[in-house]
Amino acid sequence: MQKILSLTRRAIDDYHMIQEGDKIAIGLSGGKDSICLLAVLNGYKKFAPYKFDIIAININLGFADTDQKEVQALKDFCKQENIPLIIHDTDIARIIFEDRKEKSPCSLCSKMRRGALNTIAIENGCNKIALGHHADDILETMLMCLMNEGRFSTFSPVSFMDRTNITLIRPFIYIEEKYLTALAKKYNYPIVHNPCPKDKNSNRSHTKALIDKINTEKPGTKQIMLGAIYNPSRNNLWDRSLPEGYKKDNDDNRKI
Repeated sequence: MQKILSLTRRAIDDYHMIQEGDKIAIGLSGGKDSICLLAVLNGYKKFAPYKFDIIAININLGFADTDQKEVQALKDFCKQENIPLIIHDTDIARIIFEDRKEKSPCSLCSKMRRGALNTIAIENGCNKIALGHHADDILETMLMCLMNEGRFSTFSPVSFMDRTNITLIRPFIYIEEKYLTALAKKYNYPIVHNPCPKDKNSNRSHTKALIDKINTEKPGTKQIMLGAIYNPSRNNLWDRSLPEGYKKDNDDNRKI
């Protein structure tokens, strides 16, 4: 826990994620990442140099086979930790898999879940939303954008959404997934298993397997790739803008 708290605090300080008086909604999916984020931020509150409040918001997608005993355990945990929990029921699963019959549902599902989360956060007076994206998520997203869209891009540590006046923060950007897995197991955090049929057969899961394969064949590669994200000043990508000291004149580049 101490290492995770330290890396979380570093991320918060590096990117000024939390300020005095913030009310932060934690997107609580029920998976290990979000429940760890809930526990860690709740612990961080005790020694943070500023006061802030947190609530947990769970967007229920509406899968009929969601384990209600697991949901109850999640409720009990939040009550025990004195963290307000809001469970918002939706028909997202029905809309995506029955009405629209989406063959690639992940993108639409993400947008619908995020829209519902934003709405509930605003209704409850929150100015920030914290998401449990970790270092592995960030690297996977970068590779998916590169391989599927032909661009270098990934999550930002902090994103301000001007249409809603909500700021997204990702305090786990420096933490690898394996540490969160160990934390959740050590403290026996309540996990609500994802019943989505695409959970283990998505573009992200395939990208995760690719990264694991590369890192197994060449240990340390994952950390090197993460370094390219954490230190963008090292990157040397092409730039079509004119070098300093040149100006455009009659379609010719001439030295001033």
